[in-house]
Amino acid sequence: MFKKVLHWFDQRLPVSATFERHLSKYPAPIGQNFWYLAGVLLIVVLVIQFISGIWLLMSYEPTADRAFASIQYIMREVEFGWLIRYMHTTGSSAFFLLIYMHMFRGMMYGSYQKPRELLWVLGWITYILLVAEGFTGYVLPWGQMSFWAAQVIFSLLGAIPIFGEDLLTWIRGDFLISGITLQRLFAFHVVLIPTLLTVVIFVHVLALHEVGSNNPEGIDVKKHTDKDGVPLDTVPFFPYDVVKDLYAIGIFLILFCSVLFFLPDGGGYLIEYVNYEAANNLKTPEHIVPAWYYTPYYAMLRAITFPIGPLTAKFLGFIVMVLAMFIFALLPWLDRSPVKSIRYKGVFSKAFLFLFVISFFVLTYLGSVTPNPTRTFWAQIFTLLYFSYFLLMPIYSKYETCSEVPERIITK
Repeated sequence: MFKKVLHWFDQRLPVSATFERHLSKYPAPIGQNFWYLAGVLLIVVLVIQFISGIWLLMSYEPTADRAFASIQYIMREVEFGWLIRYMHTTGSSAFFLLIYMHMFRGMMYGSYQKPRELLWVLGWITYILLVAEGFTGYVLPWGQMSFWAAQVIFSLLGAIPIFGEDLLTWIRGDFLISGITLQRLFAFHVVLIPTLLTVVIFVHVLALHEVGSNNPEGIDVKKHTDKDGVPLDTVPFFPYDVVKDLYAIGIFLILFCSVLFFLPDGGGYLIEYVNYEAANNLKTPEHIVPAWYYTPYYAMLRAITFPIGPLTAKFLGFIVMVLAMFIFALLPWLDRSPVKSIRYKGVFSKAFLFLFVISFFVLTYLGSVTPNPTRTFWAQIFTLLYFSYFLLMPIYSKYETCSEVPERIITK
């Protein structure tokens, strides 16, 4: 009976052929390690966020008067509402942790090099959309930190010369952050950005399956195929990668639930304690700080303390912060190395990648603490190290000495 139904669909829609090409018989390169698990785990977290978000949407009220109260209602009165809310907030941090791992893996193994330039750019667009989704969601609880973090971010637009103030008023919908601002962010968070995310992720996966997955060796497995055109150094996605992914999902869910049930606010890092207070535009928090996954960029923003001509320090900090996120998109054209994987690149590529990772972690810390002259100085130093990885890449990647890359992942 099932075969007849499937045959009926196959005559009208390529169900079986699509399933085999993109899932069961998709050739996955052998030798993929721990870093390659982030992709499938991102899909798992995306599902968690969609399900928990829809559930929260049923009780949340996007008005300045009722937003914070509706969150308290969800936490205290809705059956298992606390669980759904903490699932959503924990999922937000998990999403960023995994996408940072995913991006780092791509940087290590050259997953942005030809022919995967478009694949990398689509992944970068996903990241930018996720940044926007995270920011809009961060404001929705309408707590103290939510309100004042939005105040800081929106005020950056006002620093743009000539038309900044007009642009700021137009985006806020008011002369101050108010209920209309909240409603706009709510519409972006639940409709526009999730729709764009779904489309971009779908196209990202299609592009991945068109050019094929990368591997830690950075070897093009399509160069060596069998008589049927299947790359020799690959295995079918099912059952090999499916079993591996299911095992990874199980371990991830154990860790996820451990945080969810035993440390849902992450000691004040996943949910800031001050955000348990309702928004008050007459009371500024002692220390305004964004969510931890934005703190590297926040540290760069605060590191710029000097004007240049008519450009204010605030505007220059905003430009540096934006460039720090957008420069990732240029990696395919900045890297001039003849090899892909960090395993075979020269000492300069390894050193600069190491410095980039260190700078990212240090800036994450500096963006989460109260600034002082010493911390500002170190933020400036590590901001320079952060950008040096990208801006000097065309030089050191072109002229350094690389190791010889083997022809195949496994030699017989």
